[in-house]
Parts: sequence; C-alpha cells; structure tokens
Amino acid sequence: MIHETRYAKSGGVYIAYQRFGSGPLDLVLVPGWVSHLEYAWEDPVHARFLERLASFARVVCFDKRGTGLSDRVAGLPILEERTEDVRAVMDHIGLERAAIFGVSEGGSMSALFAATHPDRTTALILYGAFAKRIWSKDYPWAPTPEEREQWITSLEAGWGGGGDLSTIAPSIAHDPAAREWYGTYCRVSATPSAAVTLARMNTDIDIRSLLPSIHVPTLVLQRMGDRDVSFENGRFLARSIAGAKLVELAGDDHAWWAGDMDSILDEVEEFLTGSRPIATTDRRLTTVLFTDIVGSTERAGTGGDKPWRDLLVRHNELVRKELARFHGREVKTTGDGFLATFDGPARGIQCARAIRESVASLGISLRFGLHTGECEILGEDVAGVGVHLAQRVMAKAAPGEILVSSTVKDLVSGSPLRFDARGAHSLKGVPGKWRLFAVL
Repeated sequence: MIHETRYAKSGGVYIAYQRFGSGPLDLVLVPGWVSHLEYAWEDPVHARFLERLASFARVVCFDKRGTGLSDRVAGLPILEERTEDVRAVMDHIGLERAAIFGVSEGGSMSALFAATHPDRTTALILYGAFAKRIWSKDYPWAPTPEEREQWITSLEAGWGGGGDLSTIAPSIAHDPAAREWYGTYCRVSATPSAAVTLARMNTDIDIRSLLPSIHVPTLVLQRMGDRDVSFENGRFLARSIAGAKLVELAGDDHAWWAGDMDSILDEVEEFLTGSRPIATTDRRLTTVLFTDIVGSTERAGTGGDKPWRDLLVRHNELVRKELARFHGREVKTTGDGFLATFDGPARGIQCARAIRESVASLGISLRFGLHTGECEILGEDVAGVGVHLAQRVMAKAAPGEILVSSTVKDLVSGSPLRFDARGAHSLKGVPGKWRLFAVL
C-alpha cells in the first residue's frame, strides 16, 4: 500500500512526507542515510515495519533534503538545516508535539531536535545511532578517517550496481532478491553525487556536546553485533543523556529491516504506550529442518548475480516441490537455504533425502540439519530453542550430509531409517553436549 505523499517547505527546499496510522500518539520517523517514501512500501519487510508502527501511533515519515522525493540540494547541508526539516513537516501538518524516532544517522538529527525543541518532543528514540562518526582518542570505537574515506571511495565507484549488504545486513547479504531490492532502493533514493555528499556530511557529525541538553524521555536501542555502528555508540549515548534507557538487542544487522525487527518494535511500543503487544502464540512438538547451499558465497561471487539468481530460483522450485510432496511447511527462506517444519521426524528426513537427490541435477550440494522439539508458533513464523538447535545441527553437517539430533533418531526407532553416529558436540548457544547422527 502506498500512502499519499505531500510536501512541506523548509526554507527554500520542499520536503516530501507521508502520514498514516490511527494510534493514540504521534510519531515522526527520521530515516537513516538515504530513503524513498514510496519505494519503501514495495518491500514487504519495510511495509510490515511501518504498519506495525501505525498500529499504535499516527506516523509521519519523510525523505531528508537531497534524497528520495524531496528536493535535491547543492553542497553539504548542515545538520541544523536538516533538523529544521523535521520542524517544517510538523508545522505543515499542524502537529504541536510528537515522539521522534531517529534511525542510524537520523539519530543525530533527532537528538538535535529534542535538545532544541523539547516543547515539541514527547519522547526521543534512537536506534543504531551515534554521537560521532569518526575516530578520535576519546571516541575510539568509530571508524578511522582512512577507513571512512576508503568506504566513500568504494561507495561512489559502485553506486548503481547490486546492493552490498555484508555490513549493514549480513543476515540477508547472500539473498539475491534482497540485494537487488536494496540496490534499486539506493538508486531511487539518491544520485551518486548526493550519496557521497551525504556520506561526507555524516563523517563530520559530532553531537557529543549537546547530549547533556536533552531532557525528554529517551530510549536507546542498539544491536550488540552491529557491524556498521559499534555497540559502544549506544552505550555512549545512553550514559550521556540524563535518564536515558538503554536496551541492547541480539543480532549483527545495522538495518532495522534485517534480523529480528519485532524486538525493536516491541521496545518502541512499550516505551511509548507502557505495554507490549499481546503475542498470539502456541507451543507444540515440531520437527524443524534447515537447509543450506554449500559454497554459496563463492558461487555468487565468481558466477555473477544473474546466473546465481537463476540457479537459486531453480533450487527454490525443487525444494518447494519436495516440501509439498512430504507435507512440510515452508516457514521462510534464509537467502541460500530453507527453514521448514514437519509434523513428524520421519517425513522430515525423507524430504531432506528427496531434496538432496533433486538438487544434485543442478550441480550443487546442500547440508541439512533436523531436530524435533517444542517450538513456539508465532503466526506464520516459528521460534524457540528447537529452531535454534536445528540450525546449529545443520552447521555441523558436511556437504551433502543430513545430520540429525539424537532426539530425531530416537523418535524414528523401529523405522527402516539407518544412521551413523557422529559423536557428541557442543552446539553454540545450547547447553550441554548433543549426540549427532548422519542419515545413511
């Protein structure tokens, strides 16, 4: 769904914005580096994030000057000018006060707005934000000037190609569809010169001195493994803003639209409304299957995007055919593999065998991991230790191997299925040692 785009004038620059949602409070979402109001809705993940915000707030989104549907500008826009764009949009709507939600470098604008206009800021939320973008002796967790310049040079040279997600969204970096969408999103959001101009402007950001002047309720959200903005940035912000609440989240993605974005939304909703959403979940015994293409990174890098994408499409078709045949339920794709569930372990093993035979015609090899345990069913998704364990079992499998936990082996006792013991293993994040078996 694409909402109506309107324009507010900030000085001599037109700022494109949208307003949607029917919640009891007002929220201004300040985007990161570049954005495009309308193309964002083309991606189901982006759309779901915005719709979730709209379930408890009246949301205002806008494209910063120089990006998306807003006016292009010449030169380096200073932070103060871009912060005034927030006020201009609020004025145009007739919005007196709102919570300000700043994402990544949008956090710097949001912090400056909260310090300058506390009478118009009900709350401040910062996700993946930073006070300073470049290294110094008293801010050692930021990139060095040389590292930053190297990134800007590569940015300019590669603009317009497929999107590189290895730093901002490593969990989906090998998904061709995600890379293609992100590459297009970047192109429609900014020209190469605008992207470089904004990158240089962000390099000069240093808002450390204004942080003690923020006196509104503040929530700082930071993923602990963030590869673009170190977790130390979040800790610095939280200890520099009086009374700020810091929530450190799991994951190594910087982009909010990769990884577990519900954990971000849950914290935002609770902070603004005082309560979390009631999860409609149930628990049941489930057999979980993970698959993964062996050597996918090397194939994608050497063969080119289109041949790899074509191969992946054919792989997905074959996997889905076998899942339907053995009554498996596809939960999601993982870029170069699948997460699926079954009512019984025997069908899960039989399906893995059939998939292994089918994809052999493509000249690729898969590894498989299965575990049966109690899982949480979250609508179309599945979660819990059982899912985590199945993924860790798969990680131990050799190319072409179907590896199962001892639980799976024990549950199919008496069947014609045969196994070869692979010893006891420590599985990352799972207590104790687990006996693993390869399906013969």
